[in-house]
Amino acid sequence: MSTDVDLNAVRTFVAVADAGRFQDAATDLSITQQAVSKRVAALEKDLGVRLFTRTARGARLTVDGQAFLPHARELLRAEERAAASVRPGRRALRVDVIGRKLAPAALLRDFLRAHPSTELDVVTLHDVEAAVTAIRSGTIDASFRAVAMPGRPLPDDIRATPVHDEPLQLLTGPGHPFADAPAVAPAELAGHRIWMPELPPGTEWAAYYADLAAAFGLSIDVVGPHFGTEPLPDVLADSTTLATFVGELTRVLWPADYDLRRIALHHPTPVYPHCLLHHRDNPHPALAALREHLTRSGPERRLRGDEIWTPAWAHRTTP
Repeated sequence: MSTDVDLNAVRTFVAVADAGRFQDAATDLSITQQAVSKRVAALEKDLGVRLFTRTARGARLTVDGQAFLPHARELLRAEERAAASVRPGRRALRVDVIGRKLAPAALLRDFLRAHPSTELDVVTLHDVEAAVTAIRSGTIDASFRAVAMPGRPLPDDIRATPVHDEPLQLLTGPGHPFADAPAVAPAELAGHRIWMPELPPGTEWAAYYADLAAAFGLSIDVVGPHFGTEPLPDVLADSTTLATFVGELTRVLWPADYDLRRIALHHPTPVYPHCLLHHRDNPHPALAALREHLTRSGPERRLRGDEIWTPAWAHRTTP
């Protein structure tokens, strides 16, 4: 008995079993009766058993045919599930959000509230190169990124749609000199230590903060163990000198007695320019819905161009 089973032959077997006649199965499958007979004969040879007995009224399943039929149906259902898992419009939309506590995750949750029937697979990739590789290979459908970094143009088949300019905020403990300020200008932070140990070199966000520091004469300290954003509240709560930058939509939780402060930055407001990256030929209907949702809701979040700062290389939602 062969270990390989031809799914077309299995499909033909099920069609004959359902129709009861080889000719009727041929009509249902839009093939000739001779082709039906050849497929069934080949399947019987592979399995080493007779599946049908021909009668004056058509074709009747043998005992072996009756035993094989439920398994044949399950094979065809498995084939359909496998095809549906990668078929645009049938499979879940796969989106990279960089981090599940950052703005892209919040934007995606907002999209899901507006489109609750959409199926999503959410992943987190490290940098833009990994995201672009995944998009081009079809591993993911889209990624939220700040593009394009200096000297790293996107491939011609990757589109970048600006979707959200996220204002930065200063996060401090209650003893910091700016703890009670309603707002702070970026230039006022010169000489103050900004601690951001979660800035791996070579990433687009590291490039963003390097340009921010250069533009306003800031000192951003990236030295220290990187444990993500979770330990930051512990350190800031007890410090009178440390502060950090967080995005307006970044989720940072801390106990109430830490009394941390999120302080707006103005004159100008530094914004992090989130774009949605995707392959220009991706036909997934949920991707089109996501782009439409983000570009339609984006104007509600935009600041006036003369009030914001972002690197010259970044794509933004406003000119």
